[in-house]
Amino acid sequence: MIVDKPWISGPRELLVHGLQHLSLNTGFDYRIAMISIDNSVELMIKTYLGLPKRITKIDGITRKKYEEITSTFPNLLDGLEEFALDRLDGIDLGDIEWFHRLRNQLYHDGNGITVEKEKVEAYAEIAKILFASLFSVEIEDTGSETLHHSLVGEFIKEWANLEKQTPLASGKLLIPMYRLKEMLSNGELSNIQATKFDEIRKFRNDLVHGMSSPSKMELEKYLLELREIRKTLNKNIN
Repeated sequence: MIVDKPWISGPRELLVHGLQHLSLNTGFDYRIAMISIDNSVELMIKTYLGLPKRITKIDGITRKKYEEITSTFPNLLDGLEEFALDRLDGIDLGDIEWFHRLRNQLYHDGNGITVEKEKVEAYAEIAKILFASLFSVEIEDTGSETLHHSLVGEFIKEWANLEKQTPLASGKLLIPMYRLKEMLSNGELSNIQATKFDEIRKFRNDLVHGMSSPSKMELEKYLLELREIRKTLNKNIN
């Protein structure tokens, strides 16, 4: 039996707490879920960057530097980008910052502020991906809790998988758009496929930032098309 490292318990409990509220499907529970998920994201980043060098292999985080990094949420994201870029495959820190601002509105403005279920689902999936990236533990495998699962989460996870399979260039992540443009110029990808990917990318951005509330049929359609794009990428990479 593999025992989880003790430092992951705090972030995990907060995240699972948020996921449980999300599954209750009320406006109140969506607000609580959003706040708890964001608290978990903040704690998991602080926890990871504060771990001993022997664990993370990160060099250069002095006590003074750590205090500076953890002084504000934007500084926390900057620190994660600076010291743990290799852990951010499939994760857009801009998305996390956007959701954190939304969480602040919910927390400080109090009653009367609502948050759409789709936004909470999107942030929940991003948080689960970040947790797995930082601690090498899938949140679904950490207990017997019944966790919320949705097409929104499935789509976001599939997008993250797409970015993870994209090769590195000069030590930096080569984002899917650049890789697909390269494939287009090389004749590995058709104009129709490139246009389809651009449409999927726009759908993803609108979904994550709450600019659209797609139907089940739309989510199923774009999820299927995203998987086809992944297959094309995988075939040409290998």
